[in-house]
Amino acid sequence: MKILSRACLTFGLVVAALSPAAAQEKITIATEGAYAPWNFTTADGKPDGMEVELAQNLCGRMKIECTVVTQDWDGLIPALTVGKFDVIMASMFITDKRLEVIDFTQPYAIDPSGFAVAKDSPLAAMAASEKISLADEAKATATIEKMKPMLKGKVIGVQAATVNLEFVKKYFGDAVEIREYKTTEQHDLDLAAGRIDGLFAQQTALAATLSKPEFANYTVAGPGFFSGLFGRGTGAGLRKADVALKDKLNKAIDEAIADGTIKALSLKWLKADVTPQK
Repeated sequence: MKILSRACLTFGLVVAALSPAAAQEKITIATEGAYAPWNFTTADGKPDGMEVELAQNLCGRMKIECTVVTQDWDGLIPALTVGKFDVIMASMFITDKRLEVIDFTQPYAIDPSGFAVAKDSPLAAMAASEKISLADEAKATATIEKMKPMLKGKVIGVQAATVNLEFVKKYFGDAVEIREYKTTEQHDLDLAAGRIDGLFAQQTALAATLSKPEFANYTVAGPGFFSGLFGRGTGAGLRKADVALKDKLNKAIDEAIADGTIKALSLKWLKADVTPQK
């Protein structure tokens, strides 16, 4: 009887260890820590930024203890799937390709992507305030064709393994030279040093970069693109098995949208309201 009891206890412990993150009172949330002001690492090594503060807010609503850690961008999804952490909040677009591997919450932000170029570039004359959905194929195609001659022959820096890179390759690959970087910090350094002519990234991240004195001669230019290849917006990634955790996160995000928390945090950190429209 004791042997049977011990076997049952051992089995129970194994099952508990394999249970989805939603069964836990504690979860670990990973961010890149290198995409300011969405997420970054402070001088003392702590993660900070809009998504880190939002993560803490959502955890408070769910009454779950959360630890935020950093992980290199290209290792985020593989590390999530093997259980290194439970949630990704790293300005990650919800795309069909990613949904084949992991699941996502509803979007907590919609932030178009665009170019940063020199102020004397022909593209600088195009307003950065215009937002174009790739779902509107006719308008998007016409705008892109208009932009190509303005960027012809330019060297554009883009973070590797991102939807931003996929976009530039697909729509501007025949007009520009693309230079890939492991982190956005690396392509920022090359832009400041004059080794590349421009950047392509989320417009809020570009605006934060260009606010530094060394980028006084650059500007966010041309329209911001969203939808289509960019998916459904920015959401929290999690394993497909963690259905209960997804439900809790979605409820918390709904509350944070409804009471203006996401608007307040995005205005604080990004200087723009990226709240998804219901």
